[in-house]
Amino acid sequence: MEWSFRAAEELSTALRSGAVSSVELTEEAIARIERDDKAINAICVPDFERARAAAQRADRALADGVDLPLLGIPVTVKESYNMAGLPTTWGLPQHRDFIPDQDAEQVARLAAAGAVMLGKTNVPLMLQDWQSYNDIYGTTNNPWDHGRSPGGSSGGSAAALAAGFGALSIGSDIAGSLRVPAHFCGIYAHKPTLGLVSTRGMVPPPLPPLPTEADLAVAGPMARTARDLTLLLDVMAGPDPLTRGLAYRLELPAPRHESLSEFRVLIVEEHPLVPTGSAVRAALGRVADALTAEGARVQHHSALLPDLTEAAELYIQLLVAGFGAGMPAERYEQLRAAAAALPADAQGIDTAWLRGATATHRDFLVAAGGRERHRHQWRALFGEFDVVICPIGPTPAFPHDQNPDVQARRLEIDGAAYPYGDQLHWPGVATMPGLPATAIPAGLSPDGLPVGVQLIGPMYEDRTPLRLAELLEARIGGFQPPA
Repeated sequence: MEWSFRAAEELSTALRSGAVSSVELTEEAIARIERDDKAINAICVPDFERARAAAQRADRALADGVDLPLLGIPVTVKESYNMAGLPTTWGLPQHRDFIPDQDAEQVARLAAAGAVMLGKTNVPLMLQDWQSYNDIYGTTNNPWDHGRSPGGSSGGSAAALAAGFGALSIGSDIAGSLRVPAHFCGIYAHKPTLGLVSTRGMVPPPLPPLPTEADLAVAGPMARTARDLTLLLDVMAGPDPLTRGLAYRLELPAPRHESLSEFRVLIVEEHPLVPTGSAVRAALGRVADALTAEGARVQHHSALLPDLTEAAELYIQLLVAGFGAGMPAERYEQLRAAAAALPADAQGIDTAWLRGATATHRDFLVAAGGRERHRHQWRALFGEFDVVICPIGPTPAFPHDQNPDVQARRLEIDGAAYPYGDQLHWPGVATMPGLPATAIPAGLSPDGLPVGVQLIGPMYEDRTPLRLAELLEARIGGFQPPA
């Protein structure tokens, strides 16, 4: 029997019943990686010998009746997480030999839950692309079409799951880095509520793994089923013990509903700053039809939805402020001079980029105040709706484009060319206010590529979009292995 594409939940049941051993699952996963990853290049840092040892320990623990949520299950880890004894590079050639001496908090939680870690998955340079390539590990290909991107920055993890290389993976998201790869590769991912999951130890080299409070960025689970997302989120969730104390626990509320007919859903197809391609519109239509057929209340417009243009500008200001802090001094001064020359009433996305990169602390606090106003609007919206469903990106997976001039790249949407960076706007809908968002597969495009949508839920009510994802999976189908 082949186990490579089975859900983690199913593997756990089989392990506990003795139908399969962790060593067998691990050897099957390693064999598949050694056979198929030459073409995909998802696993950039294999860790097979330690994985074999962990599988043997898991089998002994299973025989002794130990009960852990991920005991014996093969998983992968995004390259950006520190794993003691393995390189963490973030794609930076000057740090190709950087070896941390302790695990990131989420890697430690995987180990404590009994997972068998097969190795690390590929990322773009500094995690800043919707593709996954760098000068150290090369290019990761989409398992559905090797000429296309698997997404980024958790593209290696998404490709690994779609190819059957382990049952689960952990990634991160600040600009769609969990959701876009899920959309491109036909898998599931969950961007948790901001602050729900510790990111300590997911830092670019050679920075120390300090317990900082990340703004916008989150760590989150990736899987091939919706229920597996919840399984892994329960392992990952909870504050960093270094900042909140070991005794502190956060109990997430139960999902608002247990059946599709009870859900109140707002479907948003249009963004004022980027078109929605026909394949993505069709996917939203399939979801809307399934919900309507089951008796859910579905609306396509609401005056309660916050202004998406203003939200995008706030998002970019907050996002780029973080990037600006790490810029070389000379580049920062160039941008500061350009920002100072802007008219006082200048508006728009380009202005938001420039002002964000050179923001003072006062500027940041003003933008953060704008975010709080938007959060207040979202709370009002979620008094009338349970979930907002919208695109993750405007198109399915696009062909590889490694033009070093990112500004010159173009994204084709239904035959017309648009700026590559316009893909930022749909992920930002949930990221800027810090809301949870679950990425689900919603069928295939006419070209046979996966298309996903995101289910955005109320803050700290992660279980509500996760439950809706489970119910939709049963109704419209979920992951399917690429040919």
